[in-house]
Amino acid sequence: MRYLVPDDFMADPAVHVFQDRIFIYPSHDIETGAVFKDDGNHFRMRDYHVFSTDDPMHGEVIDHGKVLDIDDIPWAGRQLWDCDVAEKDGKYYMYFPLKDKNDIFRIGVAIADNPAGPFIPLPDPMRGSYSIDPAVFKDGDDYYMYFGGLWGGQLQRYRDNKMIEEPHLEPDEAPALPGRVVKLSKDMLQLAEEPRPVIILDPATGEPLKAGDAERRFFEASWMIKYQGKYYFCYSTGDTHLLCYAIGDNPYGPFTYQGQIMTPVEGWTTHLAIVEYRGKHYIFFHDCIPSGGKTWLRSLKVTELEFDSDGRILTIEGKMKSEK
Repeated sequence: MRYLVPDDFMADPAVHVFQDRIFIYPSHDIETGAVFKDDGNHFRMRDYHVFSTDDPMHGEVIDHGKVLDIDDIPWAGRQLWDCDVAEKDGKYYMYFPLKDKNDIFRIGVAIADNPAGPFIPLPDPMRGSYSIDPAVFKDGDDYYMYFGGLWGGQLQRYRDNKMIEEPHLEPDEAPALPGRVVKLSKDMLQLAEEPRPVIILDPATGEPLKAGDAERRFFEASWMIKYQGKYYFCYSTGDTHLLCYAIGDNPYGPFTYQGQIMTPVEGWTTHLAIVEYRGKHYIFFHDCIPSGGKTWLRSLKVTELEFDSDGRILTIEGKMKSEK
């Protein structure tokens, strides 16, 4: 395992190969002295940097500098959380969650001419967008955005893509609140349809995972990869600190739960991005070891990811023995 940006606190990586380099798009944890809260209000997070490398385990990691600041976004309230970037026809589109002036998370779009930015934001958020953690996946000519997060991510405020009067989680015996998936418009600037639920099935029963199944159900941090013709929906279980995955036959699912990608790291949250580069797969994530365990100051990390002969992901120990 390797820390990628030892001199600053970066988290929530989105990672892609552009122009034969790995580009990393993290959120930015900024020290505030605030007290930790489950709703995430201690996170200041007001800008994005972009990093790139041609050797994630050993090579130089270039900081391309600040590419978007909250002051540049006309509709901004506060908190730039996890973003992602997609390329189409030589343009690069950054999708970012941000609380508007009413303190409601929306998803905005910013555009650049190269993967290192800078990114210029559109004047308004995407129509019909909500919650956090957008992750964009290209499949053929189509682009899909996966998103959603509980608690501070506000997903519990919505049912059927509409805000409800009394936000709540479902009871333990009910189906878990799912993440969302939606196809993007051809111009990459809007949602092309109503977001759909990302259903994760129990392999034993074929039924959706229950809300009380805290070590398997979705919480936040969606990521999608395609491997050997199958679609791997990857995600965090949030308060149980696991990275898990489920497999389906198409981008919409349903997906059948398979297992853990990574056991808990040091720190409250966990988040991932997986990328294939020059014949190997890598998983990017964060932990809080460099900050002394402060859960709101996270650091980027990378290690190799492996599959077995049946296409199952080999579980990674989040904390190495030397870190325990």
